[in-house]
Amino acid sequence: MTEHPFAQYVRTLGKGKTGSRSLSRDEARQAMQLILSGQAEDVQIGAFLMLLRVKEESAEELAGFVDACRAHIAVAHTPLAGIDFDWSSYAGKRRQPLWFILAALLLAQSGYRVLMHGSRGHTAGRHYAQDSLEALGIAPASSSQQAAEQLENNNFAFMPLAALCPPLQQLMDLRDLFGLRSPVHTLSRLLNPFSAHTTLQSVFHPAYASTHHAAAGLLGEQHSLVFKGDAGEVEYRPQANLKVKLWRSGKTEEIKLLRRVDSVEAVEPSVAALTACWESGAQPSYAVQAILGSVALALYAHGAVDNVEQGFEAASAMWQSRGDIYPARPAPA
Repeated sequence: MTEHPFAQYVRTLGKGKTGSRSLSRDEARQAMQLILSGQAEDVQIGAFLMLLRVKEESAEELAGFVDACRAHIAVAHTPLAGIDFDWSSYAGKRRQPLWFILAALLLAQSGYRVLMHGSRGHTAGRHYAQDSLEALGIAPASSSQQAAEQLENNNFAFMPLAALCPPLQQLMDLRDLFGLRSPVHTLSRLLNPFSAHTTLQSVFHPAYASTHHAAAGLLGEQHSLVFKGDAGEVEYRPQANLKVKLWRSGKTEEIKLLRRVDSVEAVEPSVAALTACWESGAQPSYAVQAILGSVALALYAHGAVDNVEQGFEAASAMWQSRGDIYPARPAPA
Protein backbone atom coordinates (compact mmCIF):
# COMPACT_ATOMS: atom_id res chain seq x y z
CA MET A 1 0.00 0.00 0.00
CA THR A 2 1.38 3.41 -1.00
CA GLU A 3 1.86 5.91 1.81
CA HIS A 4 -0.40 8.94 1.71
CA PRO A 5 1.53 12.07 0.60
CA PHE A 6 0.47 13.96 3.76
CA ALA A 7 1.76 11.26 6.11
CA GLN A 8 5.33 12.55 5.97
CA TYR A 9 4.34 15.84 7.62
CA VAL A 10 2.52 14.13 10.49
CA ARG A 11 5.51 11.84 10.94
CA THR A 12 7.97 14.74 11.00
CA LEU A 13 6.07 16.38 13.84
CA GLY A 14 5.16 13.26 15.78
CA LYS A 15 8.18 10.98 15.65
CA GLY A 16 8.95 11.34 19.35
CA LYS A 17 11.11 13.48 21.61
CA THR A 18 14.34 12.75 19.77
CA GLY A 19 13.05 12.07 16.26
CA SER A 20 10.55 14.86 15.71
CA ARG A 21 11.36 18.34 14.47
CA SER A 22 9.69 21.48 13.19
CA LEU A 23 8.81 21.74 9.53
CA SER A 24 10.85 23.89 7.21
CA ARG A 25 9.05 26.79 5.59
CA ASP A 26 8.79 24.87 2.32
CA GLU A 27 7.47 21.76 4.07
CA ALA A 28 4.89 23.84 5.90
CA ARG A 29 3.80 25.41 2.62
CA GLN A 30 3.44 22.02 0.94
CA ALA A 31 1.51 20.59 3.89
CA MET A 32 -0.92 23.50 3.97
CA GLN A 33 -1.39 23.29 0.19
CA LEU A 34 -2.51 19.67 0.59
CA ILE A 35 -4.94 20.66 3.34
CA LEU A 36 -6.43 23.62 1.45
CA SER A 37 -6.86 21.58 -1.72
CA GLY A 38 -8.72 18.82 0.11
CA GLN A 39 -6.01 16.20 -0.38
CA ALA A 40 -5.38 15.53 3.32
CA GLU A 41 -7.69 13.21 5.27
CA ASP A 42 -9.61 14.55 8.26
CA VAL A 43 -7.79 12.29 10.71
CA GLN A 44 -4.45 13.49 9.34
CA ILE A 45 -5.47 17.14 9.68
CA GLY A 46 -6.55 16.61 13.28
CA ALA A 47 -3.29 14.90 14.19
CA PHE A 48 -1.25 17.52 12.36
CA LEU A 49 -2.90 20.51 14.02
CA MET A 50 -2.75 19.07 17.52
CA LEU A 51 0.90 18.05 17.17
CA LEU A 52 1.62 21.63 16.16
CA ARG A 53 -0.44 22.87 19.09
CA VAL A 54 1.58 20.83 21.59
CA LYS A 55 4.92 21.70 20.01
CA GLU A 56 3.97 25.35 19.33
CA GLU A 57 4.42 26.49 15.77
CA SER A 58 7.67 28.10 14.68
CA ALA A 59 8.01 31.32 12.72
CA GLU A 60 9.20 29.31 9.70
CA GLU A 61 6.13 27.07 9.88
CA LEU A 62 3.81 30.05 10.14
CA ALA A 63 5.47 31.71 7.15
CA GLY A 64 5.07 28.53 5.09
CA PHE A 65 1.41 28.18 6.05
CA VAL A 66 0.76 31.80 5.10
CA ASP A 67 2.57 31.31 1.78
CA ALA A 68 0.13 28.52 0.90
CA CYS A 69 -2.92 30.48 2.10
CA ARG A 70 -1.95 33.57 0.12
CA ALA A 71 -1.53 31.49 -3.02
CA HIS A 72 -4.96 29.95 -2.45
CA ILE A 73 -6.53 33.37 -1.89
CA ALA A 74 -4.87 34.80 -5.00
CA VAL A 75 -6.63 32.22 -7.14
CA ALA A 76 -10.05 32.94 -5.63
CA HIS A 77 -9.93 36.75 -5.42
CA THR A 78 -8.88 39.65 -7.60
CA PRO A 79 -6.13 41.79 -6.04
CA LEU A 80 -6.85 44.87 -3.98
CA ALA A 81 -4.36 47.71 -4.23
CA GLY A 82 -3.56 50.67 -2.02
CA ILE A 83 -4.60 49.24 1.36
CA ASP A 84 -2.94 51.05 4.24
CA PHE A 85 -3.82 48.72 7.10
CA ASP A 86 -4.48 44.99 7.22
CA TRP A 87 -6.36 44.64 10.53
CA SER A 88 -6.86 41.10 11.81
CA SER A 89 -9.71 40.39 14.26
CA TYR A 90 -10.04 36.79 15.43
CA ALA A 91 -10.23 36.82 19.23
CA GLY A 92 -13.52 38.44 20.17
CA LYS A 93 -14.12 40.11 23.54
CA ARG A 94 -16.10 39.42 26.71
CA ARG A 95 -15.55 42.25 29.18
CA GLN A 96 -15.44 45.39 27.06
CA PRO A 97 -17.10 46.66 23.89
CA LEU A 98 -15.02 46.37 20.73
CA TRP A 99 -13.44 49.83 20.97
CA PHE A 100 -10.94 48.92 18.25
CA ILE A 101 -13.74 49.11 15.70
CA LEU A 102 -14.02 52.82 16.41
CA ALA A 103 -10.25 53.15 16.02
CA ALA A 104 -10.40 51.48 12.60
CA LEU A 105 -13.32 53.67 11.50
CA LEU A 106 -11.53 56.78 12.76
CA LEU A 107 -8.51 55.93 10.61
CA ALA A 108 -10.81 55.33 7.64
CA GLN A 109 -12.49 58.71 8.12
CA SER A 110 -9.06 60.29 8.16
CA GLY A 111 -8.21 58.94 4.71
CA TYR A 112 -6.50 55.63 5.52
CA ARG A 113 -7.78 52.53 3.73
CA VAL A 114 -8.45 49.76 6.26
CA LEU A 115 -9.20 46.13 5.42
CA MET A 116 -10.30 44.13 8.45
CA HIS A 117 -10.69 40.36 8.29
CA GLY A 118 -11.75 37.91 10.94
CA SER A 119 -13.96 35.11 12.14
CA ARG A 120 -16.71 34.79 14.71
CA GLY A 121 -18.51 32.25 16.83
CA HIS A 122 -15.62 29.91 17.55
CA THR A 123 -15.60 30.69 21.31
CA ALA A 124 -18.82 30.86 23.30
CA GLY A 125 -19.64 34.06 25.14
CA ARG A 126 -17.51 36.36 23.05
CA HIS A 127 -18.57 39.28 20.88
CA TYR A 128 -16.96 39.53 17.45
CA ALA A 129 -16.16 42.32 15.04
CA GLN A 130 -18.52 41.13 12.32
CA ASP A 131 -21.53 41.26 14.66
CA SER A 132 -20.78 44.81 15.82
CA LEU A 133 -20.05 46.00 12.30
CA GLU A 134 -23.30 44.57 10.95
CA ALA A 135 -25.20 46.31 13.75
CA LEU A 136 -23.58 49.56 12.63
CA GLY A 137 -24.83 48.95 9.09
CA ILE A 138 -21.49 47.75 7.72
CA ALA A 139 -22.16 44.59 5.74
CA PRO A 140 -19.34 42.04 5.42
CA ALA A 141 -17.78 41.83 1.97
CA SER A 142 -18.39 38.46 0.32
CA SER A 143 -15.73 39.02 -2.35
CA SER A 144 -12.72 41.20 -3.04
CA GLN A 145 -14.79 43.10 -5.61
CA GLN A 146 -17.31 44.04 -2.93
CA ALA A 147 -14.50 44.94 -0.55
CA ALA A 148 -13.04 47.20 -3.25
CA GLU A 149 -16.36 49.03 -3.56
CA GLN A 150 -16.60 49.55 0.20
CA LEU A 151 -13.02 50.77 0.37
CA GLU A 152 -13.71 53.19 -2.45
CA ASN A 153 -16.82 54.53 -0.73
CA ASN A 154 -15.70 54.66 2.91
CA ASN A 155 -12.05 53.54 3.13
CA PHE A 156 -13.13 50.52 5.20
CA ALA A 157 -14.13 46.94 4.48
CA PHE A 158 -14.51 43.76 6.51
CA MET A 159 -14.02 40.34 4.90
CA PRO A 160 -14.98 37.26 6.92
CA LEU A 161 -12.46 34.44 6.78
CA ALA A 162 -15.27 32.27 5.39
CA ALA A 163 -15.33 34.51 2.30
CA LEU A 164 -11.60 35.14 2.16
CA CYS A 165 -10.44 31.52 2.46
CA PRO A 166 -13.27 29.01 3.12
CA PRO A 167 -10.99 26.00 3.81
CA LEU A 168 -9.20 27.98 6.49
CA GLN A 169 -12.50 28.82 8.16
CA GLN A 170 -13.40 25.13 8.11
CA LEU A 171 -10.16 24.40 9.97
CA MET A 172 -10.95 27.09 12.52
CA ASP A 173 -14.39 25.55 13.04
CA LEU A 174 -12.69 22.39 14.33
CA ARG A 175 -12.15 24.17 17.63
CA ASP A 176 -15.37 22.73 19.02
CA LEU A 177 -14.18 19.22 18.19
CA PHE A 178 -10.68 19.71 19.61
CA GLY A 179 -11.71 21.76 22.61
CA LEU A 180 -8.64 23.86 21.82
CA ARG A 181 -7.60 26.55 19.42
CA SER A 182 -5.24 25.40 16.71
CA PRO A 183 -2.40 27.15 14.83
CA VAL A 184 -5.03 28.35 12.36
CA HIS A 185 -5.96 31.09 14.83
CA THR A 186 -2.34 32.25 14.75
CA LEU A 187 -1.64 32.08 11.03
CA SER A 188 -4.90 33.84 10.12
CA ARG A 189 -3.66 36.97 11.84
CA LEU A 190 -0.62 36.97 9.54
CA LEU A 191 -2.49 36.58 6.24
CA ASN A 192 -2.31 40.15 4.92
CA PRO A 193 -4.01 38.73 1.80
CA PHE A 194 -3.84 41.88 -0.32
CA SER A 195 -0.36 43.17 0.57
CA ALA A 196 -1.36 46.09 2.76
CA HIS A 197 1.34 48.58 3.63
CA THR A 198 1.03 47.87 7.38
CA THR A 199 -0.21 44.79 9.21
CA LEU A 200 -1.73 45.10 12.68
CA GLN A 201 -1.78 41.98 14.85
CA SER A 202 -2.49 41.17 18.44
CA VAL A 203 -1.83 38.17 20.65
CA PHE A 204 -3.39 37.02 23.92
CA HIS A 205 -0.27 35.24 25.21
CA PRO A 206 2.74 37.62 25.14
CA ALA A 207 5.19 34.84 24.23
CA TYR A 208 3.52 34.52 20.83
CA ALA A 209 4.43 38.11 19.95
CA SER A 210 8.02 37.15 19.15
CA THR A 211 6.85 34.34 16.84
CA HIS A 212 4.44 36.66 15.03
CA HIS A 213 7.16 39.27 14.74
CA ALA A 214 9.68 36.82 13.31
CA ALA A 215 7.13 35.41 10.87
CA ALA A 216 6.29 38.91 9.63
CA GLY A 217 9.97 39.43 8.89
CA LEU A 218 10.21 36.15 7.00
CA LEU A 219 7.14 37.11 4.99
CA GLY A 220 8.76 40.37 3.94
CA GLU A 221 6.16 42.68 5.43
CA GLN A 222 6.90 46.38 4.86
CA HIS A 223 5.56 47.51 8.20
CA SER A 224 4.13 45.29 10.90
CA LEU A 225 3.04 45.66 14.52
CA VAL A 226 2.21 43.06 17.15
CA PHE A 227 1.40 43.41 20.86
CA LYS A 228 -0.82 41.94 23.53
CA GLY A 229 -4.08 43.76 22.93
CA ASP A 230 -7.28 43.62 24.92
CA ALA A 231 -8.53 39.99 24.91
CA GLY A 232 -6.21 39.31 21.99
CA GLU A 233 -7.69 41.95 19.70
CA VAL A 234 -5.76 44.83 18.13
CA GLU A 235 -6.76 47.25 20.85
CA TYR A 236 -4.51 49.36 23.04
CA ARG A 237 -4.86 48.64 26.77
CA PRO A 238 -4.44 51.98 28.57
CA GLN A 239 -4.46 50.30 32.00
CA ALA A 240 -1.37 48.20 31.24
CA ASN A 241 2.31 48.64 30.52
CA LEU A 242 2.80 47.38 26.99
CA LYS A 243 5.62 45.97 24.88
CA VAL A 244 5.12 46.48 21.16
CA LYS A 245 7.18 44.76 18.47
CA LEU A 246 7.47 46.37 15.04
CA TRP A 247 8.92 45.87 11.61
CA ARG A 248 9.42 49.16 9.83
CA SER A 249 11.15 49.18 6.43
CA GLY A 250 13.10 46.02 7.22
CA LYS A 251 14.22 47.10 10.68
CA THR A 252 13.05 45.53 13.91
CA GLU A 253 12.07 47.63 16.90
CA GLU A 254 10.56 47.18 20.34
CA ILE A 255 8.91 49.99 22.26
CA LYS A 256 7.49 50.13 25.77
CA LEU A 257 4.46 52.16 26.71
CA LEU A 258 3.44 53.07 30.25
CA ARG A 259 -0.18 52.79 31.31
CA ARG A 260 -2.37 55.87 31.03
CA VAL A 261 -5.23 54.94 33.36
CA ASP A 262 -5.11 53.33 36.81
CA SER A 263 -8.04 50.95 36.55
CA VAL A 264 -10.85 49.79 34.31
CA GLU A 265 -14.36 48.60 35.03
CA ALA A 266 -16.01 45.86 33.01
CA VAL A 267 -18.54 47.18 30.49
CA GLU A 268 -21.03 44.91 28.77
CA PRO A 269 -20.01 44.57 25.12
CA SER A 270 -22.64 46.27 22.99
CA VAL A 271 -23.00 48.37 19.89
CA ALA A 272 -24.95 50.90 21.97
CA ALA A 273 -21.79 51.53 23.98
CA LEU A 274 -19.82 52.10 20.77
CA THR A 275 -22.29 54.59 19.36
CA ALA A 276 -22.63 56.39 22.71
CA CYS A 277 -18.86 56.77 22.99
CA TRP A 278 -18.56 58.01 19.42
CA GLU A 279 -21.37 60.51 19.79
CA SER A 280 -20.43 61.84 23.23
CA GLY A 281 -16.68 61.58 22.79
CA ALA A 282 -16.12 61.76 26.52
CA GLN A 283 -17.41 58.72 28.40
CA PRO A 284 -15.95 56.45 29.48
CA SER A 285 -12.41 57.90 29.49
CA TYR A 286 -10.97 54.38 29.29
CA ALA A 287 -12.73 53.84 25.98
CA VAL A 288 -11.40 57.03 24.43
CA GLN A 289 -7.87 56.18 25.56
CA ALA A 290 -8.22 52.67 24.07
CA ILE A 291 -9.35 54.17 20.77
CA LEU A 292 -6.71 56.90 20.62
CA GLY A 293 -3.96 54.49 21.65
CA SER A 294 -4.94 52.00 18.98
CA VAL A 295 -4.86 54.74 16.35
CA ALA A 296 -1.55 56.09 17.67
CA LEU A 297 0.12 52.68 17.41
CA ALA A 298 -1.26 52.17 13.91
CA LEU A 299 0.03 55.56 12.76
CA TYR A 300 3.46 54.90 14.22
CA ALA A 301 3.69 51.46 12.65
CA HIS A 302 2.65 52.98 9.32
CA GLY A 303 5.37 55.62 9.52
CA ALA A 304 2.89 58.50 9.54
CA VAL A 305 4.36 59.91 12.78
CA ASP A 306 7.84 59.89 14.29
CA ASN A 307 6.86 58.47 17.68
CA VAL A 308 3.85 57.17 19.58
CA GLU A 309 3.27 60.45 21.43
CA GLN A 310 2.92 62.21 18.10
CA GLY A 311 0.52 59.41 17.21
CA PHE A 312 -1.63 60.25 20.25
CA GLU A 313 -1.66 63.90 19.23
CA ALA A 314 -2.70 63.04 15.67
CA ALA A 315 -5.33 60.60 16.95
CA SER A 316 -6.76 63.26 19.27
CA ALA A 317 -7.09 65.66 16.35
CA MET A 318 -8.85 62.97 14.31
CA TRP A 319 -11.20 62.27 17.23
CA GLN A 320 -12.12 65.91 17.61
CA SER A 321 -12.99 66.23 13.91
CA ARG A 322 -14.77 62.88 13.43
CA GLY A 323 -18.04 62.78 11.50
CA ASP A 324 -20.85 60.23 11.53
CA ILE A 325 -19.77 56.89 12.93
CA TYR A 326 -20.23 55.33 9.50
CA PRO A 327 -21.49 57.53 6.65
CA ALA A 328 -23.22 54.74 4.76
CA ARG A 329 -25.15 53.28 7.69
CA PRO A 330 -28.93 53.06 7.21
CA ALA A 331 -31.17 55.70 8.77
CA PRO A 332 -32.99 54.61 11.95
CA ALA A 333 -36.44 53.11 11.34
